[in-house]
Amino acid sequence: MRNYLEEYDVTNPKSIEEYAKKLIGKTFEQVCDEDGERYNLSMVSEDNYSYEHENKKRKGGLGELIEERYFHYKANNDSRPDFYEAGVELKVTPYKINQNKSISAKERLVITMIDYFTVVDETFENSHLWAKSRLILLIYYLYQKELESRLKYRIDFVKLFSPSEEDLQIIKQDFDIIVSKIKAGKAHELSGGDTLYLEACTKAATSADRRSQPFSDELAKPRAFAFKSSYMTYVLNNYIVNENEEIESIIKDSRFSSFEQYVVDKIDKYKSLSVEDLCIKFEFANDKKPKNLEALLAYRMLGIKGNQAEEFVKANIVIKTIRIGKNNKIKESMSFPNFKFKELVMETWEDSTFGDYLRNTRFLFVVYKYDDNDCLRLMGSQFWNIPYEDLENEVRLVWEKTVKVLKDGLEIRVVNGKNYNNFPKATENRVSHVRPHARNASDTDELPDGRQFPKQCFWLNNSYIYSQLEDKFKVDQQAKK
Repeated sequence: MRNYLEEYDVTNPKSIEEYAKKLIGKTFEQVCDEDGERYNLSMVSEDNYSYEHENKKRKGGLGELIEERYFHYKANNDSRPDFYEAGVELKVTPYKINQNKSISAKERLVITMIDYFTVVDETFENSHLWAKSRLILLIYYLYQKELESRLKYRIDFVKLFSPSEEDLQIIKQDFDIIVSKIKAGKAHELSGGDTLYLEACTKAATSADRRSQPFSDELAKPRAFAFKSSYMTYVLNNYIVNENEEIESIIKDSRFSSFEQYVVDKIDKYKSLSVEDLCIKFEFANDKKPKNLEALLAYRMLGIKGNQAEEFVKANIVIKTIRIGKNNKIKESMSFPNFKFKELVMETWEDSTFGDYLRNTRFLFVVYKYDDNDCLRLMGSQFWNIPYEDLENEVRLVWEKTVKVLKDGLEIRVVNGKNYNNFPKATENRVSHVRPHARNASDTDELPDGRQFPKQCFWLNNSYIYSQLEDKFKVDQQAKK
């Protein structure tokens, strides 16, 4: 039974939106209370209904509550949009206020489950994904960790949303990448870092859940199509709230076949120029060169005047500068943010901060090389995300050993005035290691046993990063051909 109270027109998206806007400023508890006062509805007034939906571990509960206690239709698993007569999908999703007072999406926006066996026969235009994402009624509520019951969360924003034509072109490419990987029998290797705005996120009751796939005997994690949290943060700030200053776009028109190739081609126009040449061209004064100079030069090559690009913000793309020495080796390993010892030991690998960062981040490597005269020259760029096997094997081993070392008690010994410890070393693992990333010896964090120790972070080994570069950047590989 649908819309039996006739409070909105189920065939009219604007009518649905206008009715939904009456939710703004209300808590979920108020929605339930007002509904109970106005109607005696057996289908939504079961015993323990409110108790079940206030449970923070109950996924999707608040969305169901809005469906049943406000829009008055029974929640279901229909493959069609929630308001199918109007082509509108309902999504109730959290946002958060950060320490710097900015706002961001708390999580990705899950659209629909991926059926590995049927999606390979779909095009984007006839897919379940597009049916559920072409017009979305977004209902944002403020996540507040300190509140014991999530029924006390407040609804702040309501708006119909459709991806822009520019976004849609990239979303289609993401869809094709995901489907191509499934067709190649690699559904078990899907990762958020494979794509830009749309991802195939894990969606399972437990980390051990697996399902079959059509072109491989390897079991794969259940996954769903979802818009990345970085994309939804951009949507929230720029389409819903409209409070962010406009961020420049790399793509000036919609005529491109591949966004990533478009980026690589733009940077390639400056190949062989030295850093000094680029500084002159883009007017960086010799005495005022910023610390992140090479990253800023990359933005200038892409036509961006600032230090952010719209597409990179939406896709969570991070620029990393790679410098190859005259000896065809990379001197520096790649560092990541410091981890807190006590927080790290409370994580599991599946929800680890470092693991999630690598799973969900796509990198733009901007590659430079020192020539025979010690002049640093641009070689070009490539997009990269960590391969599934490297992440789930080598990096996982380093992460697990680090956690074990902290739980067992970090071993520290001093030899000739230098501190040595038993964190994983670069010589022990092909991909990753742990070492300090503190400003100085007094920049410390508290270990689980109460001792203070210099802050540490995970690193990707310099030799591993070199191995991940395309052959066009490796003089030693070119010589073999």
